[in-house]
Amino acid sequence: MLLNFFQKKKKHNNGGLVKHQSIQSRVTHYKQYPPNTSKMYSYFECREKRTDSTKSRKVKYDQTVFYGLQYILHKYLKGKVVTPEKIQEAKEVYREHFQDDVFNEKGWNYILEKYDGHLPIEIKAVPEGSVIPRGNVLFTVENTDPECYWLTNWVETILVQIWYPITVATNSREQKKILAKYLLETSGSLEGLEYKLHDFGYRGVSSQETAGIGASAHLVNFKGTDTVAGIGVIKKYYGTKDPVPGFSVPAAEHSTITAWGKDHEKDAFEHIVKQFPNVPVSIVSDSYDIYNACEKIWGEDLRALIETRSADAPLVIRPDSGNPLDTVLKVLEILGKKFPVQENSKGYKVLPPYIRVIQGDGVDINTLQEIVEGMKQHRWSIENIAFGSGGALLQKLTRDLLNCSFKCSYVVTNGLGVNVFKDPVADPNKRSKKGRLSLHRKANGDFVTLEEGKGDLEECGEDLLHTVFYNGEIVKTYTFDDVRDNAKLKEGELEELLH
Repeated sequence: MLLNFFQKKKKHNNGGLVKHQSIQSRVTHYKQYPPNTSKMYSYFECREKRTDSTKSRKVKYDQTVFYGLQYILHKYLKGKVVTPEKIQEAKEVYREHFQDDVFNEKGWNYILEKYDGHLPIEIKAVPEGSVIPRGNVLFTVENTDPECYWLTNWVETILVQIWYPITVATNSREQKKILAKYLLETSGSLEGLEYKLHDFGYRGVSSQETAGIGASAHLVNFKGTDTVAGIGVIKKYYGTKDPVPGFSVPAAEHSTITAWGKDHEKDAFEHIVKQFPNVPVSIVSDSYDIYNACEKIWGEDLRALIETRSADAPLVIRPDSGNPLDTVLKVLEILGKKFPVQENSKGYKVLPPYIRVIQGDGVDINTLQEIVEGMKQHRWSIENIAFGSGGALLQKLTRDLLNCSFKCSYVVTNGLGVNVFKDPVADPNKRSKKGRLSLHRKANGDFVTLEEGKGDLEECGEDLLHTVFYNGEIVKTYTFDDVRDNAKLKEGELEELLH
């Protein structure tokens, strides 16, 4: 039904189901626009804060990573998405829901008959993976048939759900910048950066679809994940030159340790290490006493076994409780006394290559910063450690973090085009843009959004918004390799991080 308008039955293009919390109100909007309206044009942005309400926030998120639109278009909007059955079901549900006949049956039948159920809209967007400063247009939507002016904002709800992959990818990239800065400062190299932040978030998200979308967004920036649903999303909706876009290693969990009993923790460790001699193996070591495990079991009882491992197949010790910074520092201190530590070219301590640490408890963008700064102060290289993040990476995020917004900026009524906007007196942050929009990059590299159709002027240069969807068809796509390339840390950013 059109209550779940973008639900696709298996006999159509794709599986999947989405219910929209705000779509019910849109059912009546076609009656509310000015008479003789023929064009509705709206845009999406991550609004910048014009007032200093983010003063207390440690991370400003000045830039955003645009990712996830291609997934939404493929799964929910392309092809024949309007059918007689859906129209009839929606008509009946909305009659009961509103206690009135407010459903636009005529409009949906028009789309069914004239366009065979394909949506007569055009969507223009920046390339996926683009890193764009807040406050710039990221995509626009407009109807291509004057009879379907109401359709532009009907699709808002499903399209605005792009806030989630954008926010995950943006937050992940900001953590990549932190790790890059400290890795360069403490080792002089970015080797291994793509594996420094591992996705532990599968069980901490709200749904299977959330897991797939969120994990794929993290993989824009990194290559380590335990949320394999993201691999499926990428392979199906983007594609990569490599067989898989993300990797993991064999890893113990508490049950595989505690199942041996407290008196046999050493036996559990030894057994698991021997099971995986040729690849890295991560072993959670805090089931009872993380410090005893590091000092006595790993540092004495099993030391000879660990020393036989190679740099390509290290033991990775995982603490999983306590204050993250304090625990990491104490674990490194104990291991540094039990195994031969070397000093790298930057003067920082490095454990032998056959042993490393992964901190996977309590890791978010703020604690990550605290841990790497603490390690630097205690002269430990970031080479020694990787991080795992779960809920903070994929779930503890909202649309408000980046102020994701979809607003109408241009209409045509009675044949006259009008630039429209909102400007709430109580909140200047919610002021919206006017008219038809375009995005440009100036000679100095800065991005600028031009309003009121001014991007049509020749001197403005190329518009970075490209048509990706037209009348039910996806007309431009990006591979996941394209996305990663667009989102990669640039040379200038790295230089800025170090100064």
